[in-house]
Order: sequence, then structure tokens, then C-alpha cells
Amino acid sequence: MLSSSSRNAFVDGKHKTDLLTVDLSRCCKTTPSSSMTPPPPPKGLLVATPVEEGEYPVVMLLHGYLLYNSFYSQLMLHVSSHGFIVIAPQLYSIAGPDTMDEIKSTAEIIDWLSDGLDHFLPPQVTPNLSKFALSGHSRGGKTAFSVALKKFGYSSDLKITALIGIDPVDGTGKGKQTPPPVLTYEPNSFDLDKMHVLVIGSGLGELARNPLFPPCAPPGVNHREFFRECQGPAWHFVAKDYGHLDMLDDVTKGLRGKSSYCLCKNGEERRPMRIFVGGIVVSFLMAYLEGDERELVKIKDGGHEGLPVEIQEFEVKK
Repeated sequence: MLSSSSRNAFVDGKHKTDLLTVDLSRCCKTTPSSSMTPPPPPKGLLVATPVEEGEYPVVMLLHGYLLYNSFYSQLMLHVSSHGFIVIAPQLYSIAGPDTMDEIKSTAEIIDWLSDGLDHFLPPQVTPNLSKFALSGHSRGGKTAFSVALKKFGYSSDLKITALIGIDPVDGTGKGKQTPPPVLTYEPNSFDLDKMHVLVIGSGLGELARNPLFPPCAPPGVNHREFFRECQGPAWHFVAKDYGHLDMLDDVTKGLRGKSSYCLCKNGEERRPMRIFVGGIVVSFLMAYLEGDERELVKIKDGGHEGLPVEIQEFEVKK
């Protein structure tokens, strides 16, 4: 639905939102036509949803390695306030290098959406699964690309309209990809059947925080190679002076209680990067799920006054 004036994607949208936890312990809205209990999701979910009556596109966000879906709550609420239902599964708590279980679980959750999601949302809210975007951060970005590419035997019948990689990572360096490897090192090798793709990168992701920690988004397996292997239509934005985890919530507690601030080289604060990622994602979704390209064009042309960070690199493939 288009408004008479373009929304500013870098500020909160007009919709009031709520953050819901969906698991076996949470009740769902009633279905008068059926007494059957709706199927629970394959994994626990965190859902940011508008609360006003309406039908809204759906976005799935896959978390990064050893992170919690709750770390993305501020980002999710920003996107949701612009009229999107944002779903973040908790794919695992502890995991090794192999991502096959995450790929399988993601495909199963996507298949569940058609039968289950509607029952767990507010009664006045309807998901529009004909407008579905799959996104992922870090290792979750690799997982999102793997599911969209249908490379490893796990895919969903639900059509993915748009694909978003938020600083995606496929291992610790070129030749050190985590199994199963998704990058091929061949330009334009990703056959996504003309799916619209957005790749976001962090300018500090390639830099190590200190000699004890490797870079969180190493060269050769990060956003640049993912975009290089995308066919058009695809967009690539890199935020200068911000790090791999700077789109997370301001306050997070990671594995064994350690703060996520100690893992990667960071910018001065997270809020600008989080707003940048949320605004770029919203602009992209507005363009390719709602048919309103005005925000994305303003960013591309350098005419968006609300941009919270400096764009270090930008490229688009038509």
C-alpha cells in the first residue's frame, strides 16, 4: 500500500508494534472454524508485529553465530513499525561449524508459516505470505542464501520474494569455509531466479579487534564475495566506521554471560549502524514488496537527509 508521501525509513514508522514470543507455552488466537490446535513452530520464535488491524508482509531474520534472536529486538521493532511482521527463530544455542541443521530448520520454519503463523499473531493482524523476505546476519546470512539457492536439499515451497544478507559470513577465510560452503568464487554464480537481493556490509568487519580475536567478517568470505556472486537485481551497501555486531541491541549478554561488545571491532556506538541497517532494509522492502522505490532511490542518489552513517561503498546490479 503506497502513501501519498514517502516515509522516512530511518525513523520509526507509523505503526505501533509489539514483541511476541512464540513457543509451546504461548497460547494462540482462536479459530472459530476449527477446534484443532495449531501446530507449534519447529523452533522458538521472536516476532515483532504491528498491532493495528491489517495485512502485512512477512520478513524472517536469522541470527548470527552463537547469538540470540533477542539481540535483534530493537532492529526488528524498527522494521516492523513500517508495516512488516518480522520473525526471528532461535535456531540453536550451541553449534559447531557445520550449518546444515540451521539450513534444514530454516526451511521447516518457512514451511510452517503458512499453517501456523496466523494463529499466534494478534487477532486483527494477518500475515501476507505472498510478500515474504528472508534475511540473515553473519552466519545467518550464509544460511539464508543457502535456503534461497536450494543447494543442499532443503528448501521451502513458499516463494521467497526478496533476500537480505546483513554482513553475511561463510567461514574464517578463503579456503576455510564452514560446511557446507555456499560461496563458489565465481562471479554471478548465484542462480536465484531473478530474486531481488540486498547485501549490507560493515566497514570494520574485516578488522580484528585485537591479536587474540580474528576478524568477525574476514576478507574472502564476507559481504563483498556474496555480492560478487549475486546476479542482478542486487544492491550492496557498506557502512563506514561500524562493525560486524553494531546492528544489535545496545544491551546484550552473549554466551556464558559475556557481552557481545568484546567479540568484534566496533564503532563508537551501535545506534547509528542499527538505524542504518533498519532503514536500508525498510527501503529495500518498500521497493520490492510494496512497489515504492522512493526511499531506495534517494539513498542511491545521495539525496537522503536522514542517513545516519557514511556509506563507504555502494554498488547495484540491474
